[in-house]
Amino acid sequence: MIDRLADTGIPVDRCCRVLGVSRQGYYRYKRRATSATQLRRQWLTGLIREVHVASRGTYGYRRIHAELTMAMGVQVSSRLVSVLMTQAGIYGLPGPARVKRLRGVVTADDLVNRKFHRLRPNELWVTDITEHPTREGKLYCAAVMDAFSRRIVGWSIDSRQDSALVVNALDMAIRNRRPEPGGIVHADHGVQFTSWAFSDKIRSAGLMPSFGSVGDGLDNAMMESFWSSMQIELLNRRRWKTRVELPNAILDDIEIFHNRQRRHSALGYQTPTEYELRNDPIPA
Repeated sequence: MIDRLADTGIPVDRCCRVLGVSRQGYYRYKRRATSATQLRRQWLTGLIREVHVASRGTYGYRRIHAELTMAMGVQVSSRLVSVLMTQAGIYGLPGPARVKRLRGVVTADDLVNRKFHRLRPNELWVTDITEHPTREGKLYCAAVMDAFSRRIVGWSIDSRQDSALVVNALDMAIRNRRPEPGGIVHADHGVQFTSWAFSDKIRSAGLMPSFGSVGDGLDNAMMESFWSSMQIELLNRRRWKTRVELPNAILDDIEIFHNRQRRHSALGYQTPTEYELRNDPIPA
């Protein structure tokens, strides 16, 4: 406490007098060698700062704890990580806001019914579109996620929000993963996803289309969560000038950060590629 007050320019004698500490006792404390516990905490704080920077300033204490223990082999409690982050002024970005539950319209062709957990790759893909402004106009991104590993397996970016946007994303997913017949492709009731071109692409690959209730975000909650994280961790952190600058950042966020580096709590804090390799190896 005295050190902090002294750093603001207040004389040490006055600090000691106000806090009821003798001047001699304060200087004896200052001359005392740093303890092993203090040294370890300083070392841990340095590691935490490195992990936080590597996460692009997004990780909170839980993901930093997972990175330290799972990737670096450091034995430390999550509570200590939280305390050291607070003391050092290191904070993760706030998580996505909770989705308000709406009364949706039940449809007969919802093959998922909010049960997104799958035991094998390519059993369930979920897809959706997001948009974000640049100074040159809006940009739209469609993505396809494998519910098994949370890995983004296909994406498409364009200045127009039409059926070609979602068909291209799905086509990339099919070419990358070569799914066996019988898998499900789940989307909302947007006109792009209910178009003939998108439905024909699904069926020609031997897959089955599925749609959630109208106006209910929880029926595609996995993709909503992905977009919310991207908005918080990437899109809303700066202003984007051109339609070239933003796609490059989105592709880097999807392929490098989300798929290969970001630790997901639903996967036991493994990355999507790490989870696939450990649980069901498939061609990348």
